[in-house]
Amino acid sequence: MESGKRKFRLFDAVLMSVVVILVVESAAPAAAIGTSQFFWWIFLLILFFLPYGLISSELGTSYTGEGGLYDWVKQAFGPRWGGRLAWLYWINYPIWMASLAVLFAQVSGTIFKIKFNTFTSILVQLIFVWFVVIIGNKPVSESKWIMNVAAFAKIFTILALAGLGFYVAVTKGVANDFSPHNFLPELNINSLSNLSVIVFNFLGFEVVATMADDMDNPKKQIPQAIIYGGVLIAFFYLLSAFGMSAAIPTSKLSSSSGLLDSFILMIGKMNWFVILIGVLFLYILISEMVSWALGVNYVADYAAKDHVLPSVFGKENYKGMPVGTGYLNGLIATILVIIAPLIPNQDIFWAFFSLNVIALLMSYTMMFPAFLKLRKADSKHERPFKVPGNKALITLMAWIPEIILIVTIVFTAIPLNSTKSEIDAKMPILIGTLITLISGEIIVRVTEHKKL
Repeated sequence: MESGKRKFRLFDAVLMSVVVILVVESAAPAAAIGTSQFFWWIFLLILFFLPYGLISSELGTSYTGEGGLYDWVKQAFGPRWGGRLAWLYWINYPIWMASLAVLFAQVSGTIFKIKFNTFTSILVQLIFVWFVVIIGNKPVSESKWIMNVAAFAKIFTILALAGLGFYVAVTKGVANDFSPHNFLPELNINSLSNLSVIVFNFLGFEVVATMADDMDNPKKQIPQAIIYGGVLIAFFYLLSAFGMSAAIPTSKLSSSSGLLDSFILMIGKMNWFVILIGVLFLYILISEMVSWALGVNYVADYAAKDHVLPSVFGKENYKGMPVGTGYLNGLIATILVIIAPLIPNQDIFWAFFSLNVIALLMSYTMMFPAFLKLRKADSKHERPFKVPGNKALITLMAWIPEIILIVTIVFTAIPLNSTKSEIDAKMPILIGTLITLISGEIIVRVTEHKKL
């Protein structure tokens, strides 16, 4: 890994944090919340994103290694809890890959004006899945150029979205009412259920920490990458949110609205610029999956070596890459892609995406208690970067994000009234979540018992 270590610089780490965390396909669903989204963006930036970034910096520099989030939870609460974390953290990835494969086929058909039938659509999705698997199985030093190019593609797309939004607002008028009272949140079920999209947009800093072994000076580069990347990410999210809200009426957006739909709405038709954005977007979807694979696969690999996940997760190639997990990702995503057309719910992207979001959010609920436990039980451990503040402030910085995660999960996955729309929207997510938790518990316990 030495050659890779020399090649992965701070510049690469900052760009990787942008690629991992800046999720452009979530911009439209977040904008669908309405002008109150700005309250939630700022609220969550201060009370979730900032403490999460600081805590990730401390844990990532204090406990360096490719296990990342799994290592932190395991050291705090033991291998079994580490296994539960690893399962949730891993299973979200192939589900997310399947949802983006669906989106990839939809966008491809739109920009190239091709009407895919079911067979060709599945074929395109499978090409997406297995291309990501192959690239994701390569060392970060060999695939970093993909992330670097993708970072600039994301930045260009966000700037284009914001710039076009401002232009439309100036020339045609502001699309939404920006009166002060409209910025206040609507504390109802529909509004709060959308918060998972914004919280999801902030996750991924720990993926940078898993690249520690490929960095020249991880104890310095990790917090720098998180701080610099965090500032860029917050700026671009707020910029895109303002551009979309200024140009597109909230009524024309929904939780399943796509980025390309937003450009078409603002321009009024499909033209060369929309096609360019579409091509960049296809590249972004691929790079997003590749960058997350570099973190998720290592976490599952470490868990398999600790005998809390089956040994297939720990299969490595001659370069030491966790290809066993990579091929499992492709297998699960392939199954989901094939069965997707058989599911009555036609909004497949959002159905997959919601379950993926819940699995990922649940994995992070273990991070903040682990931070507090390690601060207390392992207080003598060297901490090159330490979250500033007294004990009371540190406790608040850990528990406020934890409560936000729990509330977000509840409002997203659990029906909170008996109306048909609420039951229809959330019951499949709740059932999928329970199946995910139960199957994960069985796998962790059986693996632990048999030492597979």
